[in-house]
Amino acid sequence: MSLLPVLRYPTVTELTSAARALTAQYPGLCVLRQVGLSRAGRPLHLLSVGHARRAVLVVAGAHANEPTGGPTLLALAERVLHERELRAGTSWHFLLCVDPDGASLHITPAPRSLLEYHLGFFRPAGPEQPEWSPAVLPPDRLPPETRALIRVIDELRPYLQVTLHGTDLGGSWVQLTRDIPGLAEPFAKSAAQLHIPVETGASDAAGWPASGPGVHVMPDPGAEAAYPSMPDDARHSTWYHAHRYGGLTAVVEVPMWASDLVDDPAPHPAPAAAIRRLAERLQRDAREVERVLTEALPRLEGDEGPLLRAAKWALELVPGLASDWIHVPPADTTMAYVGSVDAFARRLPLRAAAMLWRVLQETDDRAAPRLGQLVETWSGAFAVRFRARWVPLEHQVEHQSRTVVAAALHAREGAA
Repeated sequence: MSLLPVLRYPTVTELTSAARALTAQYPGLCVLRQVGLSRAGRPLHLLSVGHARRAVLVVAGAHANEPTGGPTLLALAERVLHERELRAGTSWHFLLCVDPDGASLHITPAPRSLLEYHLGFFRPAGPEQPEWSPAVLPPDRLPPETRALIRVIDELRPYLQVTLHGTDLGGSWVQLTRDIPGLAEPFAKSAAQLHIPVETGASDAAGWPASGPGVHVMPDPGAEAAYPSMPDDARHSTWYHAHRYGGLTAVVEVPMWASDLVDDPAPHPAPAAAIRRLAERLQRDAREVERVLTEALPRLEGDEGPLLRAAKWALELVPGLASDWIHVPPADTTMAYVGSVDAFARRLPLRAAAMLWRVLQETDDRAAPRLGQLVETWSGAFAVRFRARWVPLEHQVEHQSRTVVAAALHAREGAA
């Protein structure tokens, strides 16, 4: 029986309370300890189950707008406690939320629509994201959350790190820093059983080799990037820190709303032309948000908060990304890939608009209604275009949990 309800996404406080309850129930197996503090002084907690030196580390909350990881993490902890074979020679460690500051700003505990999801939206600027900051910042400027995560990896030396991510609308996929033979089959089986599409052409993994549908393996260092303008490189993120100890990282993505448009492997009749049109729409939508931002900035003097920083950062990505899509040959030519790029092109300006709208709402700025209308229109168009259907939270959690367990078992076989 789960200690958390499955009808909504729990807060970090609720996750911590549930972890404390597990340690009280299983004092010989569980330990909960603080492993760091956020920039705002919020504690970072690690729940450990078992005492073996061979370790799996599971990280939740790397992106504030991807809340499924929290309940998945607790479901995994309970499963590990109840299934002795998962603890055979292996300890499991669960970082409850690596960005509690971000989690406090993303306010959608039970979104009923994409509009409601975006009205409470927050995703920090790249340099403030714990896993990604090493890719864009020098070592002496890393945020405390990143340093805490690196310390945990150094201490545990996990053979597998799993970081729990998600997408607002689309399908499920896995990103691996090194292949895990045998993972593709249980991943695909779980997705099919739970009616979750597999995102076979994920734009996040554009051009990467695949060991099976939706299971993408990061290319070797030196490989050309599909989007040269993007400022971050996964190979410099905390995902690769486990490689120092012979381990690897699996990034498990699961959608809140599903779309069958992202799992169509058929060839697109004209992928380059379609992606050029998407780039043009991306630029057009971004300009609409930029006009509101330019008009409102004089009235926002002195506001250097995380919402405004994040909105600006999202808009700054647009020119380079649009240029990549126009001038670089498509990394994939399937219907699924073009659909994934379409979703990406909708997300960036919509997220910037949503976060800027929240800033303007706080000051009752006269530009807020105009921006709110954009958020409403774009959220609705996104849902309609992709025929969005809600994935029950219990299915999101079950699929992510199954994939983590399969990754741990197959990676353990390879590490043996």
